Amino acid sequence: MRAARVIELARRRDCWLTLQAVSEFYASATRERLISQTKAADQANDWLTMFPAVAASVGAVRAALSVAGRASYWDALLIASAAEAGCTSILTEDMADGAALFDVRVLNPLIGNPFSDPVRRLLGAD
Repeated sequence: MRAARVIELARRRDCWLTLQAVSEFYASATRERLISQTKAADQANDWLTMFPAVAASVGAVRAALSVAGRASYWDALLIASAAEAGCTSILTEDMADGAALFDVRVLNPLIGNPFSDPVRRLLGAD
């Protein structure tokens, strides 16, 4: 599975996780009944153990509000939180690959076979 490979590689790098992303995973997985609430919570807790995490701050909320209308508020909040953690790129399939906001580049890890060049470089996948 490609997602499992992304996580495996990200664990070896200086990768952060936003608490918003963990929360969105749990909400989506349980709302869509993809997995049980217990399994979703276990997975979220595993990720919180594997990666340092960053919460949305007042500054990140203000930054997201400043671009309202040009970007989804929730996407902007995710990126602003990542920027505050010092991230220069984020991995997501929910935003346009190659887009940038707050000096953070969006990379889709599901594009390419097995990964696009920027994702491969970011994850150290040779």
